[in-house]
Amino acid sequence: MKKIYLFILFMIPSMAFAQMVSSSPSSRFGYGEMVINQPASFRAMGGVSAGMRTNTTINPSQPAGYTGCDSLSFMFDIAAGIEWTRYHDANGTKNVPNGTLEYVNLQFPLWKQHIALSAGINPYSNVGYKFNLPGTTAYGNYNYNIAYRGEGGLSQVYGGLSFNIMDWVAVGANFYYTFGSVTNYITESFSDPTISPREIVRYLKFNTWRTRVGMQFFHTFAKKHNIVLGATFEPKLKMRGDYYMTETYSLDTIDLKNGFESPMEWGVGFSYTYDNRLTIAADYESQNWSKAKFYNETNQLNDLKRIAVGAQYRHNPYSQHYAERMIWRVGGHVGSSYVREDGMRQFGVSLGLGFPLRTVATVLNFTIEYDRRTALKEITENVFKFTIDVSVNENWFHKRKL
Repeated sequence: MKKIYLFILFMIPSMAFAQMVSSSPSSRFGYGEMVINQPASFRAMGGVSAGMRTNTTINPSQPAGYTGCDSLSFMFDIAAGIEWTRYHDANGTKNVPNGTLEYVNLQFPLWKQHIALSAGINPYSNVGYKFNLPGTTAYGNYNYNIAYRGEGGLSQVYGGLSFNIMDWVAVGANFYYTFGSVTNYITESFSDPTISPREIVRYLKFNTWRTRVGMQFFHTFAKKHNIVLGATFEPKLKMRGDYYMTETYSLDTIDLKNGFESPMEWGVGFSYTYDNRLTIAADYESQNWSKAKFYNETNQLNDLKRIAVGAQYRHNPYSQHYAERMIWRVGGHVGSSYVREDGMRQFGVSLGLGFPLRTVATVLNFTIEYDRRTALKEITENVFKFTIDVSVNENWFHKRKL
């Protein structure tokens, strides 16, 4: 219990810094740049999750997988990332670095391998951009400049339970408290000093609840072949929040408490593991943003589709040779964005290495991701991300013999 208290004390201040910083111009649309809520080790496999069931990694995006943990273990994951983004448009190229603490999650069994609990904090969306669009008016030939700036983002605290209802079926549910704020600024200024500048500020603040359910079917054949089929579902729900807009010196408050909705989401996936060494997996995910209200209207955002594939190899987890116990990962994904502007597309590849530690059942994971995003017709984003994740798995509930 002392270890649990220490972990909670560590987690509380970490929550204040869990929001990942963004610098993408496309984060000015919607709720910002959406975050893939998978552990770094699964992102190294392209971002698979629905069919992943393991006793070494906490998988908060698939609540049915929590009972895959060891019945005597306490687990927690913590990750930090550094991101370099290279933007290219008609005006040239710009490099922007970002980085922060990404997530903090914990997991432990409540009753043998039948019931397990998980909780943690993860980012939901990130907003951070700053750019200018100069031009000339059609009448009077006045030069003007429109400055766009945004900041903020949404975070989510979750708690989830998983149940093994049969020896080969598990179900689970997550409950999320989503909170945070997004602020967008638009400032128009003119070369003519007689024309007063104008600024528009749009402010969104949310404190709302969401839920997700999951199911997994799993079976082992001939002691060496393990197959998992998984699915997740999240219903469309109202997002409680406030919306304010100011223009120059006037304040306009609009009641949109029922004007925002989270989308219906669903995903399916599978994984196949041979002899506890080689794992291959694939996922398909869909988020129906076009039917969710945004500023009290639908069809303001695009449906998000995503396909991910990945593999993991560990030559021998019980070998005396350290290199044979190391974990190698590779993956890729392709999909669309929920941003409606010019139909942004993205694809990415990833690599990862897992270094097991000798003293405890802990794995130090390193993940490298490359994403290419094409948005707003003339803007291309190349994102390189490096993540360090510590996945601790300790035998806390074993009764010592005297």
